[in-house]
Formats: sequence, C-alpha cells, structure tokens
Amino acid sequence: MREKFTVGILGAPFGVKGLIKVRSLSGEYDHIAALKSVIIHKESSGQAEEGATEKTFEIEETLRHSGVLFLKFKGIDSPEAVKTLSGAELVVSRDMAAPLNPGEYYVEDLKGMQVVTVEGEILGEITGIIEGGGGELAEIRLPGGERRLIPFRKEFFGDISLEKRNVVLLERWILE
Repeated sequence: MREKFTVGILGAPFGVKGLIKVRSLSGEYDHIAALKSVIIHKESSGQAEEGATEKTFEIEETLRHSGVLFLKFKGIDSPEAVKTLSGAELVVSRDMAAPLNPGEYYVEDLKGMQVVTVEGEILGEITGIIEGGGGELAEIRLPGGERRLIPFRKEFFGDISLEKRNVVLLERWILE
C-alpha cells in the first residue's frame, strides 16, 4: 500500500503576504488545515516524473475565507513567490490524509486490485478511479489490454478486500 497521498492542489495566490488557495481532492479541509508541514510536488516540465521536484514546507498560517482554505508557507512572503507553486500537489503521509468513513477507501489503495467474479475468476485490474458526472467510475484494464469504465457503485461491486487485493464484480455483463 502506498504511504503518501496527494491531498490537494495549490491554486492562485491570495493577498499580498504569500497565501495560496488550496483545493482539497477529498472535499475535506480540516485535515489539511491541521497540518504543520507538507511536501509540495511540482512538475517543472509538465511531464510526470521528468523534472519533478519535491520539497517539504513548514506551514506558517492557515486562513479560511468564504469556505476556501488558504495556506502560508514559511519563507514564501509574496504573491510572486507563492505563484511559482500554483498547480503543485500537496503530499502527506497516510496518517495525515483525510480520515475514512466505513465503506470508504483511498483511491491509491484500489489501484492495482484484481477484479474478480463471485467465483474468483480474474477479469481484470483496477487502474484508477475517475470522477464522472454521476459519481466515480472504476477504470478496469482487461487481460487483452482493453479498458472499461464501470460505475463504482454497490450495484456492480461487492466485497472489496485490501488483504486479498481484489474486488468482486457482481455483474460480468457490464464489461461487454
């Protein structure tokens, strides 16, 4: 299981002292507001892993204004300086990620899980969970390399086992 998660994306600068807007990926903000430090992952060339930098920043101040969270990092004291972080990811350890409610899972834990029938036949592998207009969609790579998007809902998916690293697909026809 992955030990670090991206919990938010940095947006536009706010004000004159180096605050920056934060968009939470989970929709929860309390866990981000409680952080004392965070890793900032920034793509310098726009290509994953090439030119990427990660640096730990101490959080000097948090501000909530009209339902939006803003952070101020120690040593970043102007809108111009903080603007260089726009688009960067906020990365935290698993224990600092948004707490899970019963029946919830971290997307990173679902990636790579085998999709199986009720009988245990392997049908494919979850490669990601995508936000769709009507809810989340599980992206499944079939053995031949084809990909399918399946609504990630209890009508289609049964037991999810982090220990066995599999999820049961209740209706095989949905892959056709």
